[in-house]
Amino acid sequence: MIDALLNFDFMRYSLISGILIGFIAPFIGAFIVVRRLSLIADALSHVTLGGISFGMLLTTLSPLFASINPMWGGIFFAVVGALLIEKLRTSYKNYQEIAIPIIMSAGIGLSAIFISLADGFNQELVGLLFGSISAVSLSDMVTVLIVAIIVMIFIFSFYKELFILSFDEEYSNVIGIPKWIQFLFIIIVAMVVSASMRVVGILLVSALMTLPVAIAMRITKGFKQLIVFSIILGEASVIGGLIIAFYLNLSPGGVIVVLLVLILVATMLLQTLRVKFKKGVN
Repeated sequence: MIDALLNFDFMRYSLISGILIGFIAPFIGAFIVVRRLSLIADALSHVTLGGISFGMLLTTLSPLFASINPMWGGIFFAVVGALLIEKLRTSYKNYQEIAIPIIMSAGIGLSAIFISLADGFNQELVGLLFGSISAVSLSDMVTVLIVAIIVMIFIFSFYKELFILSFDEEYSNVIGIPKWIQFLFIIIVAMVVSASMRVVGILLVSALMTLPVAIAMRITKGFKQLIVFSIILGEASVIGGLIIAFYLNLSPGGVIVVLLVLILVATMLLQTLRVKFKKGVN
């Protein structure tokens, strides 16, 4: 692995991008899970796929678009989808959760149309769906770095407001937390989803945002502890997943998700055994 890092640029780009994603995805995911909006990452990932497939369609129509990183098309579509979700949530005040499947369905529909027009699946698209170590370029790593910096500035600047929004949205309205913070939050989520697609894959990125939080919820008591443990688990799964994927020639996104699932199952089993042991002692 060390030799690969020294000799191959894409390995360095993948590892650095993975470390950044392993940090920001669970970090922002903690706020998403607490707000019971876990499925929003799935919806935005499908919208991101629509943006990427649209970019590939443009490439087939004109070589002028070939130099544009598809990640930017994905980010643009994801941001638009995020804003539409928030708009629909305000329109359906009593049924806010319906906004997510609406946008998810639209994303899937657009993806199917654009992929068909762009002559179907290719190896690059498969790599974007499930993650690929060799596909991570310098521009991808720079994009991830920019997104990570934006995420950190946003969260540290508005942590108190985001905390209140996450636990009591009605109270946030009472005390006058600006609506634009909520819109910025949803845009940040869209950017994280899009930035994670090269390493984790579009269809699996939501797992990296939610599974570490789900595991941390079982072993922590406070919100700050939840964030710290989620990040630790995210980093461990990404680094471990990249190493395993490199040696076994597997999709890194799939390995990362499976590692997190195994950790979750192991945590649940250990807690069950612990409870039984305590009952046996008593």
